[in-house]
Amino acid sequence: MSQKSYNGSPTVYLIPTPIGNMEDITIRALHTLEMVDVIFSEDTRVTSLLLKHYNIQKKLISSHQYNESKNVTKMLSYLSKGKQVGIVSDRGTPVISDPGYELAHAAIENGYNVVGLPGPTALIPALITSGIQPMPFFFYGFLNSKDGKRKKELESLKKIPATLIFYEAPHRIQKTLEDMLAILGNRHVSISREISKKYEEIYRETLENIIGQVVDIKGEIVIIVEGNFQGENHDNLTIIEHINLFLKEGMTVKDAIKQVAHDRGLPKNEVYQEYHRGD
Repeated sequence: MSQKSYNGSPTVYLIPTPIGNMEDITIRALHTLEMVDVIFSEDTRVTSLLLKHYNIQKKLISSHQYNESKNVTKMLSYLSKGKQVGIVSDRGTPVISDPGYELAHAAIENGYNVVGLPGPTALIPALITSGIQPMPFFFYGFLNSKDGKRKKELESLKKIPATLIFYEAPHRIQKTLEDMLAILGNRHVSISREISKKYEEIYRETLENIIGQVVDIKGEIVIIVEGNFQGENHDNLTIIEHINLFLKEGMTVKDAIKQVAHDRGLPKNEVYQEYHRGD
């Protein structure tokens, strides 16, 4: 079902805010902050500083990952009275690795407008300054903080033919990079920290060489990792080992032989004979 965004009915506005430099806010975002009746804010202290900087006074309601679901009823109450609602995160665009999804989803489910404003987000500046192929890209956000789950996530991403984008916390950066090297291989990587702030810094290296350079890195971090654009290299495997690899992944012998022949540019009959020679 289609819905016109500007039909005069109560609306939830997802409003991007600066990720560092206070000047990185659109005129439209400022007008929207002034226009809405109430703002659901990830951290009211951070939002208060922004509003004070631009001489805006507005009712703020704390809405973070631990209480967002409880705020749904409150938000719907405002909308039912014809009020306009704003949602902001600490920095950047709400919903993207930040709170806001549950409120936006509830508004949509109840027939209210949800409008997303273009604006600041950390992943795009990090990508375009990385020196790594920008398209296609795959934004993952934060990897799991638990070692086992993080490794499984990386395993699921290693064959993707797209540049990979992650957010990470300083205290986990070292372990995350070590896991990336072990699972993804020695790819080119870019690490951006404190984007748009005074101490903005970008590291561009291979995973192998960058690990020792970021031991004490601080601030908000975006990791850009070269994608698997070359496909998986099996040159170090014998034909039989290559076939067995696909068998372990669940292929039939027939399909595995066909795939190996394709990957190596060999006649299927030659691969078939090599495999059955060991019978």
